[in-house]
Amino acid sequence: MSPAGRPVVATVAGSGLAELTCARLLLARGHRVRLRPRPPGGPRLLLLGDDTLALLNSLWEIGPRESPTADSHRLTHRHAHWTAGTAADPPLHRPAAVVDGARLAGRLLDRLTDRYPDAVASDVPTDPASAHWTVTAAPQGAYRTAGRRHVLAGEAPCADADDSTTARLERTDDAWLHLMPLGDGTALLQAMVPGPVEHPARHLGCLLARSPLAGRLAAPPATAVALPAAPRLHRAPATPPTDSAPGTLLVGAGAIRYDPLSGTGTAQALRTAVLAAAVIDSTAAGTPADRLCAHYTARLHTAFRDHLATCALLYAQAFEAPAWRHEIEASGAAPSAAVGA
Repeated sequence: MSPAGRPVVATVAGSGLAELTCARLLLARGHRVRLRPRPPGGPRLLLLGDDTLALLNSLWEIGPRESPTADSHRLTHRHAHWTAGTAADPPLHRPAAVVDGARLAGRLLDRLTDRYPDAVASDVPTDPASAHWTVTAAPQGAYRTAGRRHVLAGEAPCADADDSTTARLERTDDAWLHLMPLGDGTALLQAMVPGPVEHPARHLGCLLARSPLAGRLAAPPATAVALPAAPRLHRAPATPPTDSAPGTLLVGAGAIRYDPLSGTGTAQALRTAVLAAAVIDSTAAGTPADRLCAHYTARLHTAFRDHLATCALLYAQAFEAPAWRHEIEASGAAPSAAVGA
């Protein structure tokens, strides 16, 4: 129960890791949650370091013997070569798990409804207007996007099936590439490019041919997708309730999206869930909602500024190609602009 003893009704619209974690934290504090899961989607591969897995297990009170990622493919090392003209760093011991994010979310949803069957019970109001808050990661409204870069991704067979426990990062003159073994004789190849491309698979194959990673695949990916991947921040990720409408808290990628080079996107999504749950719980304790929403927004703006500063530094070190100049300038200029978004 909340400190003030007044449970809040929240609609959690979505079934990603951030939404479900927020729902779990609210239920544990005695609040009432109406779940609106999305229909199951296709596989969504995530690389979760052990620190992210520890955070997830802590938030869900999951013991090592009941981990929902027990059947994931484990990686033990990470090998990175970022700066031109220097020798590659030796492989670093970086334990991680390759996880299907959609399957993981499904298991957490089952765990949530098993422990809190009343989360979708009939006594929880079904009228959206009766809810005090809506929590979602669904994209909506206006965003500030720092750049136009895209990530290309496709799966391909590995040249050496025994080379299955090391993730590898390499860069060419105009892209970085990441190879992630999937444990079944294939690997996911990703490449970050400074803008949209017309033929993702063809472009990915050309980048691979100029990379040391080419020898680690038996063939380039036959198909590939291109997805926007520039960091993005919602202009108003938190709005307080009014007399006629519930408040809204955006979490996960619906609130803030990180450059995948950081490798911290899932951990940061979980942290937005923690912060959103704290906002809702604190309103029940009597803290004004507008003040809490302003704090939530300020926290995300600070994280966005810090992330963009890191992106600007890393990309300036790596890329001299004119096509990357826009991305470097966008990362360098956006932090100060984001404050007034």
